[in-house]
Amino acid sequence: MIESTSDPTMRTSVCTLRPCDAPGNVSGVVATRPAAPPVVGTTTTGLASRASEIAVWALALLLLLFLAIPVGALVIRALGTGAAWDARTYDTLRRALGLSMATTAVTMTIVIALGTPLAYLLARRRFPGAAAIEALVDLPIVLPPAVAGIALLTAFGRNGLVGQWLAQSGVTVGFTIIAVVMAQLFVSAPFYVIAARGGFARVDSDVEAAAADLGATPGQVFRTVTLPLIAPSLIAGAVLAWARALGEFGATIMFAGNFPGVTQTMPLAIYGRFGAGDLPSALLLSVVLLGASLIVLVGVRIAGGRVRGGV
Repeated sequence: MIESTSDPTMRTSVCTLRPCDAPGNVSGVVATRPAAPPVVGTTTTGLASRASEIAVWALALLLLLFLAIPVGALVIRALGTGAAWDARTYDTLRRALGLSMATTAVTMTIVIALGTPLAYLLARRRFPGAAAIEALVDLPIVLPPAVAGIALLTAFGRNGLVGQWLAQSGVTVGFTIIAVVMAQLFVSAPFYVIAARGGFARVDSDVEAAAADLGATPGQVFRTVTLPLIAPSLIAGAVLAWARALGEFGATIMFAGNFPGVTQTMPLAIYGRFGAGDLPSALLLSVVLLGASLIVLVGVRIAGGRVRGGV
């Protein structure tokens, strides 16, 4: 026979496990649970994160506005000077822009051909004097352009340290188109070497070793393994170096002069028209140089994106 559970103690224990009252009541176990504390810390953290995000966007917007306003003002002002586009302005543009594009193309060829091996050695080899060489490579970045021009003039000018020997052989460097290329090379090469050096340093040597173990020659390892990995760094460095060469002014005017059709690049032509009081022509030349720079930069970035994407 099954006895009824009439013992009050047992009934109390059972009631603590399942509801014994009416369906609308809450059991004793649930009633004795402490209430969840309010999420004060999470709310405070969210507000702080939101405020930090707004501050970051505000500061970034200030810099963007500072960069965009002068460019926009230049374009707007130049659009109102269409009457200044005469034969003289067009002739100056044709000669100066052609010279700038030709000399920067030669400069970039030399920078890539000589800078890539130097970047490789600085990234992969440890040798005496490496720190001094790295400092020498970085020096033109912080050196004022006028000082760079005087340094080139005292080295390769007609009476310079090396130039006097060249002059005796009938070779003149200063105030020629060769001087334009040399000035651009001096100030732009560090940008490419630094970027390429960083690219070489980030490549995992084990990947190259694995390719060599599979029978690839050093040249094949570089072409098929190393070069695809460092291509974004090389492209970025080339863009920076080209932009620096295209905008070079101080070293060029000190070492090569400002002779129209001979050594007058676009920055020098803009300076010459502005110095002559012809502001409308200077504005038009500036906008053309700005547009050419943007076209090249956008094209290189698209090509770099395809390289990174493996296209």
